[in-house]
Amino acid sequence: MKLTPAQFASTLDATNLRLDATDADIERICREVVDNGCACVMIYPASVPLAARVLKGTGARIGTVIGFPSGRFTTRAKAAEISAMADAGAHEVDVVMHYAALREGRAAEVASEVTELTKLAHANGQIIKVITENCFLSEAQMLQALAICEDAGADFIKTSTGFGTHGAKLEHIRLWAQHRRGPIKLKAAGGIKTLAEALALIEAGAARLGASSAGALLAEFTGGAGAGAARAARTGEAEGAEGAGGAGGY
Repeated sequence: MKLTPAQFASTLDATNLRLDATDADIERICREVVDNGCACVMIYPASVPLAARVLKGTGARIGTVIGFPSGRFTTRAKAAEISAMADAGAHEVDVVMHYAALREGRAAEVASEVTELTKLAHANGQIIKVITENCFLSEAQMLQALAICEDAGADFIKTSTGFGTHGAKLEHIRLWAQHRRGPIKLKAAGGIKTLAEALALIEAGAARLGASSAGALLAEFTGGAGAGAARAARTGEAEGAEGAGGAGGY
């Protein structure tokens, strides 16, 4: 698959879900999204108003996380947060599925919630990505989650929060790509540290990548003068932010 720099950038959700992120960090990643043409900035809900101010008039999109990272919130709480984030300026919501309930055989409960939240997000004009946290699911449960998201009309299904035991895996994207029945898109997130990994995930079927090092990946993709420094920065960020299993968001 041959991508232009702009096409590659359009797959990247530039992400800062670090627990110690400052306002300056959020402003910095917002500028990165504008400068590089990334798909969106992905941040915590409390940072959305700041991002909306920084990005006003740029056309850049804002994404945020809902029910994060466990998914073990009430449907009412998730719905309230989705609507509050629409009012604050979020164009996209990455909602953590109640995957614990799916593991316990309560698929109907999970399906009801995903359907309700998808309808709400779409009524707000938001894209919804449903996070399934595949590190805790069997292959059969991953396919069950895919069917639930497709039936609900979700825009994306997403592999990971980055806070589990592992993040995106190539075989999980391939599994979903082979079994999806319709237009649902796939997002890989968690532990994407190298350009080779990013491109392999796209080749396997991922339309979006959640990456804390989006700018560095793009610099390496373009092979610009800053690519070497970008690789070093990405390595340092990955070591400081992700740790074992991708803990720290992405």
